[in-house]
Amino acid sequence: MADYHVFEAAPEGTPPANFVHLHVHSDYSLLDSCAKLDDLVAKAKRLNMPALALTDHGNMFGALNFEKLCHVNGINPIVGEEFYVAYGSHLEKNDVPYSHKGEDGDRQAHYFHLILLCKNQKGYENLSWLSSIAYQEGLYYGKPRIDFELLEKYHEGLICCSACIAGELPQLLLAGRESEAEELALKYKNLFGPDHYYIELQDHGLEDQKTVNKMLIAMARKLDIPLVVTNDIHYIEKEDWEAQDCLRCIGFKKNMNEPHQTMGAEKHEWYFKTEQEMRQLFPDCPDAYENTVKIANMCNLTIKQYKTQELKECLPRFELPKEFQTHGDEYTKNQDDYMRHLVEEGLRKRYPKITPTIRQRAEYELGIIFKMGFSGYFLIVWEFINWSKSTWDNVNNREKPYIPIGPGRGSGAGSLVAYSLGITDIDPFRFKLIFERFLNPERVSMPDFDVDMDFDYRQDIIQHTRDLYGDPQVGHIVTFGTLKPKNCIADVGRTLGISLAEVNMLKSKVSENLKAKLKNCFDPPNEKFPDGGQLAEFRHDPRYEKLFDLALKLEGCKRNTGLHASGMVIGLTALPNWAPVFKDSKTGEVGVQYTMDIIEPCGLVKFDYLGLKTLSLIRYAEDIINKHKKPGEKKFICAEVSETDKKTFDLFKRGDSVAVFQFESPGMQKILRQFQPEKIEDLVALNALYRPGPLQFIPNYIDGKWKPETIHYPDP
Repeated sequence: MADYHVFEAAPEGTPPANFVHLHVHSDYSLLDSCAKLDDLVAKAKRLNMPALALTDHGNMFGALNFEKLCHVNGINPIVGEEFYVAYGSHLEKNDVPYSHKGEDGDRQAHYFHLILLCKNQKGYENLSWLSSIAYQEGLYYGKPRIDFELLEKYHEGLICCSACIAGELPQLLLAGRESEAEELALKYKNLFGPDHYYIELQDHGLEDQKTVNKMLIAMARKLDIPLVVTNDIHYIEKEDWEAQDCLRCIGFKKNMNEPHQTMGAEKHEWYFKTEQEMRQLFPDCPDAYENTVKIANMCNLTIKQYKTQELKECLPRFELPKEFQTHGDEYTKNQDDYMRHLVEEGLRKRYPKITPTIRQRAEYELGIIFKMGFSGYFLIVWEFINWSKSTWDNVNNREKPYIPIGPGRGSGAGSLVAYSLGITDIDPFRFKLIFERFLNPERVSMPDFDVDMDFDYRQDIIQHTRDLYGDPQVGHIVTFGTLKPKNCIADVGRTLGISLAEVNMLKSKVSENLKAKLKNCFDPPNEKFPDGGQLAEFRHDPRYEKLFDLALKLEGCKRNTGLHASGMVIGLTALPNWAPVFKDSKTGEVGVQYTMDIIEPCGLVKFDYLGLKTLSLIRYAEDIINKHKKPGEKKFICAEVSETDKKTFDLFKRGDSVAVFQFESPGMQKILRQFQPEKIEDLVALNALYRPGPLQFIPNYIDGKWKPETIHYPDP
C-alpha cells in the first residue's frame, strides 16, 4: 500500500477559504502539468481550503491516490476528469468544422473539453466507465473521447462544468453560433439537472477568454444556468511557469528557444491561486465563487475499498464440474470440495505412499486455505497452469502446444497443496519448506504465486484467461515512467539546447544509488550517499544553472505510461466496475489505470504471469537435441535430468553458467568457481546469499566449506 503524507496545517489565524479549485491538473496530465499531488494538497491545506478537485486530461490515473491523500489531510476530495468530447460520435474520427482555435493552437480541433466531477460512489462508477470507454472505443487523434450519447447513459452522480476555452460552449460562441450554444447549454442543463450543470468562467489574460466570458455570463443569466469560476491549474506557484513550459517542450520534443505551443502568449496565470487572487477576476459575479463551495458540499466520495478478507468475494469464477455443484449457489463450498478432490488426486500422483505426515500436512494447509477463503485463488492459478501443460485447449476445443511452466519460486514453493495441484514442482518435504511463509492466519494477506512461463507463449496464456473469463474482465496494470535524476538532466538539457556531450558529462556525476535524488548530487557525500555531491561544482555554473533550476522542479514528474511486466488482474465482472481502464499506446493492450500497489483493495486481485526467456531457451535446446537424436534414443526432457547429474555440476564448478537464471552474472560465476558446488543445496545457499545484505558473508561461507575450523557458532 502507498504511504500518504500528512502536511502542515494552515498557519494559525488563517480563515477558512470560501472558494474551492475545481479545475486542477496534476502531473498525471502527462507532460502537460508539473503539479504533483502532494504539492497540490499541501497548498490547499496551507490556504485552509475545505476541498479540492482533480481533473486530469483524459484519465483517472491519479484519482485513487488523490482521494486518499485528501482524506488523510482533512480535505474533501472531488474526483473528476477533464474529458475530450467528440464532435459527433466517439466511434468516428471527426473534425470540428467551425473551430480553428483551442488547445491545438492554429490547427483545426478534433474534440472539445468537458469537466465532470463525482458527487458520490455512483458518480465515481460512472466516471470510471466513461473514462474506460473513451480509451477502448474513442481513442482517435491520440486522445480518449466520449460523446453526448455516453453522457446520457452515465451521467448519474456527476456534476458537469462547461470547461475551459477549448470547451464546446466557448467554441460555439467564438464561432458566432450563439443559438447553437444556447441549445447546447440547455441540453446539458436538462441532462444533468439545474444544480448539476455549470457554465465555467476562466481568465488567464487571454483575449479570447475576455471576449467569450462576457457572452458566457450573459447566456448564463438568460438561461438561468449557474456560473462557476475556475483556474486551469497546471503548476503550483506563478514562478513555476517556465518549468511547466519546459515539461511541455519535453513532450513536444522541442527546444524551448524554438517556436512551440505555449499555454498563452507571455501569460503565466495557470497556477494555484489564493482565494483573494481568484476574487479579483470576476468581482461582478459573487455567485460564481459561492458555487465552488456549493459544488464541493454536494461532493461526498470515499472510493469503495475491500479488506483482504473480503477479496475472496471479488475473485472471478470458472464453471466447476457438475459433480462439484452439490451445494447449489454456495460457490465457496463447491470450490472447496473441488479443490480437495484435486489435491487428493495430486497427492497420489506425487507420492507412491501417502504417509500420515503427508496427510496431516495436506489437511492442515487445506484447513487454513478454506478458513481464509482462498481456495478460489488457488483454483484460478491451477487452471491456467494446468491448461498450459495440457496439449488440448478445453475452452476452444482444439489442440495446442505444451507450454513450459517454471517449477515455482518464492514462498509459494512451501505449500504442499500447491505441489499436489501442480502449481509448483518443488517437494516442500524434500527441501524442508514451511507453509506459513506463504499463508499465515495470524497475518492475513492474499496468497501470491509468481508463475514463470515460457516467454514465447505468455500471450497465449493471457489470451486463454480472456477466453475463459471474458475479455472485459482481464487486464494489465499500469506503470509510470518518471523523470528521475539522469533522465531529468537529459530531457531538460535537450530542451535548453545544451550539447549531448555536456549532458552526458553531467549525467555521469549523478549518484548510482537508485534512491538518490537530484538534491543529493549537490549535497556533500554522506554515509547514505557516499558518491553524492559530484554536481556541486556545477550548480551555479552559468552554463547549467537554469538546467538544474528546472530539473529540480520537474524531478519525479510522471513522464509516460507502460504496462507491468508480469502483473495481470482478473475481475469478477467487467474491470470498469472496479477501476477505470486505459489502452496502452504502444501495444494496444488494456490495463487498469491504478498501479500495482493500490489496485488490490479496489477488488481486483493481481496474478503474476512472468514470461521467462530461460524457459524458452530450455525448450529450444530440447527441440534441437531431439531433432538430432539417434534412432531408438529416448526423447530428451530437461525436467527428467537428475538433480545430481555430474556433468551439470561440473559446468557450475567451472562457472559456465551464462543464461542460467540467477547464476549468469560475472560475480556469481566467480563465486561458483570458488565454492565448487556439489549438490543442489549448495546452489540454493549461494543463490540465497548472493543479494544485498548477506552478500558480504559469502567469503566466510566459502571458507567454512574448505576450512571447517573457521566456523564459529553463537551458541557452541
